[in-house]
Amino acid sequence: MKKIMMYSSTGLPYNGDMAMDIEIRYFAAARAAAGVSVAKSEPGNLSSILEHLCAQNPQLAHVIDQCSFLVDSVAVHDMDMAINAGSFIDVLPRFAGG
Repeated sequence: MKKIMMYSSTGLPYNGDMAMDIEIRYFAAARAAAGVSVAKSEPGNLSSILEHLCAQNPQLAHVIDQCSFLVDSVAVHDMDMAINAGSFIDVLPRFAGG
């Protein structure tokens, strides 16, 4: 069973409309640091969403700087990119290998 963490940009528990959410999916070390495999968020820009997630979980803050991000399966480098409701953010830590 997947654990789901929900938050709002105010830092209060989020009780919003699930259809209007963004889903954040954590992988590998990011999942371990977050303590959950999936989180829900309100829409916003990538930077603000990540800041709120890290404020809720300081362990995640240590890992997030080393991660790359996919939004709806497309690599994103612009942290100011607006993330719309219904989107998926994949949080991918560095992977070893060659």
